[in-house]
Amino acid sequence: MKTALIVLAAGQGTRMKSDLPKVLHPLGQAPLFAHAVLSGQALDPDRVVLVTGHGSDAVAKAAEKLGLDADIALQAEQLGTGHAVLQAEPALEGFGGDAVVLYGDTPFISGETLAGMADARRAGHDVVILGFEAADPGRYGRLVMQGDALARIVEFKDATDEERKLTLCNSGVVMADAATLFDLCKALSPDNASGEFYLTDIVGQARARGLSATAVTCDEAETLGINTRAELARAEAMFQAKARAAALENGVALMAPDTVHFAFDTQLGRDAVVEPNVVFAPGVTVETGAKIRAFSHLEGAHVSAGAVVGPYARLRPGAELGNGAKVGNFVEIKNAELGEGAKVNHLSYVGDASVGAAANVGAGTVTCNYNGVEKFRTEIGARAFIGSDTMLVAPVRVGDEAMTASGSVITRDVPDGALALGRTEQDIRPGAARRLMQMYKRAKAKRQKG
Repeated sequence: MKTALIVLAAGQGTRMKSDLPKVLHPLGQAPLFAHAVLSGQALDPDRVVLVTGHGSDAVAKAAEKLGLDADIALQAEQLGTGHAVLQAEPALEGFGGDAVVLYGDTPFISGETLAGMADARRAGHDVVILGFEAADPGRYGRLVMQGDALARIVEFKDATDEERKLTLCNSGVVMADAATLFDLCKALSPDNASGEFYLTDIVGQARARGLSATAVTCDEAETLGINTRAELARAEAMFQAKARAAALENGVALMAPDTVHFAFDTQLGRDAVVEPNVVFAPGVTVETGAKIRAFSHLEGAHVSAGAVVGPYARLRPGAELGNGAKVGNFVEIKNAELGEGAKVNHLSYVGDASVGAAANVGAGTVTCNYNGVEKFRTEIGARAFIGSDTMLVAPVRVGDEAMTASGSVITRDVPDGALALGRTEQDIRPGAARRLMQMYKRAKAKRQKG
């Protein structure tokens, strides 16, 4: 059975007190709506439709940046969830398969839960609703069951006193045949306390047509919706706790788990070691046995087996560390490859470069890659030795087993095995330091008197 995801992401989120659309606020360093899409990947969807409203262009750009293959459907006027779902119909014209409705501000619905809903569909139920037993039902919509059949969903505003005593609540997540879903939504009426087209009313419409409806349940924590910054902060804490637990379960050594922060796509191999106060931004893979030392920040980087990063290191997008490579304290690597066993141990910047196997880059080295208009690459050969405080003015190549003298400015290619010195001869002037200091003191005294 083909499946389409319909992710409702049109809300402005006024309670966030922000100019940013609610679904673009980050969780695990990805926008909220992306988590719903990622959960939906458990269903191997054929199509994804984002129903946007406030900040539609920004949401579309964020989806493109993440590489999400999604159609954008605009809900220009906010008339309720049923109306929002109908905005996806043109994008899914001719689609034959199921549709599942997810919410861009509800990031924790699990793939396993969605798979359970798909099982209920395969068992013959026409409409499947996701419910949960609420510790405090509050103002949630209630699911009214008759055996395993779902009789109706009633919103809190419209519920009777007896219905409000029910604890089985509605998450809003729905799965049904796409054509059936749209047909049921077209029959909705805004005759309710809010004057909106409730998606929940499709259950009554389905039952009136002789279609079957049921509810699948999940843990209440999965249904957490984000409406305020305080709720977003709690959600971030939940996300990080789950990510840390998963890493430990998979054999990663976290020395101080509560101080390590993960992104939504962080991948750490077995026996990797992560010291305290490390931040993983998106796009990081760390292979088995690598060590990330304290206070390091990694983004868009690949760290191979046995490599060591930090402490106080920064890996920026495009950083590629080979097996056993070492990046030490206060070193920044950007869009650069370090070969097997290469070392950049102290106080250096290596950007837009390749460093050969077993090369050593001395302290204070800089690849001068930018001329204010364009960026250029530096190549450092295998087993090369770059002396401390070398400035490598790109484009430039230092050959295999070549060496640069400390304090050199290298502007021309260095052949294999050669030594390059790019500094002036030292000039010593006896007594000049004392004379210069005396001159400075006289000038200061004159200014103070004046």
